[in-house]
Amino acid sequence: MDRRQFLAHSSVAGLATLASRTAFAATLTDGGRLRRALGLPDLPPPFERAPLRMPPSVTADGLTLRAAARRVEIAPGVPVEAWSPGDGPVGPTIRLRTGDTARITLENALNEPTILHWHGLRVPEIADGHPRLAIPTGATYQYEFPVIDRAGTYWYHAHPHHRTGVQAYRGMAGLLVIGDAAEDALGLPNGEHDLPLLIQDRRLAADGTFAYEPAMHEQMEGFFGDAAFANGIRLPSKSVETTTYRVRVVNGTTSRILRLALSNGQPFTLIGNDGGLLPTPETLTQIDMGTGERVDVLIDFGKVAVGSRVMLMSAAFESPARMGGMGMGMGRGMGGGMGMGRMGAGGMAQGAAMDLVEFTVDRAVKPVAWKPRTLPRIATLDPRTAKRTRTFQFNSAMMQHNINGREFDMERIDETVRFGDTEVWTFVNDSPFPHPVHMHEVQFHVIERLGGRARIMPWERGLKDVVLVNPGERVSVAATFDTYRGRFLMHCHNMVHEDMGMMMNYAIV
Repeated sequence: MDRRQFLAHSSVAGLATLASRTAFAATLTDGGRLRRALGLPDLPPPFERAPLRMPPSVTADGLTLRAAARRVEIAPGVPVEAWSPGDGPVGPTIRLRTGDTARITLENALNEPTILHWHGLRVPEIADGHPRLAIPTGATYQYEFPVIDRAGTYWYHAHPHHRTGVQAYRGMAGLLVIGDAAEDALGLPNGEHDLPLLIQDRRLAADGTFAYEPAMHEQMEGFFGDAAFANGIRLPSKSVETTTYRVRVVNGTTSRILRLALSNGQPFTLIGNDGGLLPTPETLTQIDMGTGERVDVLIDFGKVAVGSRVMLMSAAFESPARMGGMGMGMGRGMGGGMGMGRMGAGGMAQGAAMDLVEFTVDRAVKPVAWKPRTLPRIATLDPRTAKRTRTFQFNSAMMQHNINGREFDMERIDETVRFGDTEVWTFVNDSPFPHPVHMHEVQFHVIERLGGRARIMPWERGLKDVVLVNPGERVSVAATFDTYRGRFLMHCHNMVHEDMGMMMNYAIV
């Protein structure tokens, strides 16, 4: 499917989905009469929460992931059709150790091509999940690669061209956690006190499927759901004890920026991000995350009364999208965003407050407060050693998204980098929309932000593979290309934008 076909399909489907959206809204207000008439089970009331599901943990030595359409529960008694590489609404959590060798077989039982990308991992070109490697229905793909990255929170998701958004949205994604000896020595919360969370936002159509048909405006700003899902569960709730938990958050949404906060105003202790543990913990009450970014935080429930409820939420903020993105008002902040620019769009607008996971404190134990310790050091990268500086302009206008004026071509090599060189790449966003920029194959250091927020944020320190570039910002990152030679990708991780062409190939030679 080329871009013209994609736009035509999406525009027509966007009109069709309005009826489905209206029908589903009725199911939340009519006592379930419409769902029963359709032969579907009643949904929980709009504010009833479902128990958080922790996906099964698996190792990657001989793992088989079978991508297929499955009936799965997103709440007790509420089945939907998901596309998943495992038995649940998202894939299993893959747990690895630095030094392991991953041997994974992907079987494709979907009715369209797919491939998996190991987001954040440095792997050989043949294992990176480039869309040109997508396999057809009935085929298999063999991955084998050494695990060379630090302990941290990573993830995996589908990466076929034009279909990354819909496949990841419907469940073709999962958590990937790496451990190592340096992290083991820190005494961080583990076992049931270590909670990896893959956060997504989705809409349900009246037929019980995940609705994903971007309307015209959504093809520019992005696709937004009307409810949060964690690990594939809609509006989840988790029982916790009066002690400290390690909570690993992956922003796996299609397009939404999350502003993490706790409903009681309590701060987090930030200990890690995309590339693993940070050199120094930091106490914060809010953390912003673009799609693809990860943070690792400690939450202390030791002083929260038994019987209390604390919500992990995305706090309201003014959307960074600017006026006039399509010659129409974009709508701003606080979940407003419903001006002319959002005609035909659904879901909760960018910047709307959204409940993510409810924690119910129901067991009193002797609190174990984690005391800050010396975290593993990260080798510093001096940008003055860079052999070259490159600038990339992210453009969004007139129903197009591109980098440096060029839409993605599967075979074209846009940039060539010498193996072993350190380079500075500057991402310039003069478009009306935020762009979370992701580089495959390298972890980089954010070295400068000009315009907009005009500073490096606390969660952008250490090693990163995604950086959020808001309208009006220029963000520079430094990376050393010294692991594998081959063809890799750099792209916007707003999945609507990347599917429509905001992606490029670069070669390490």
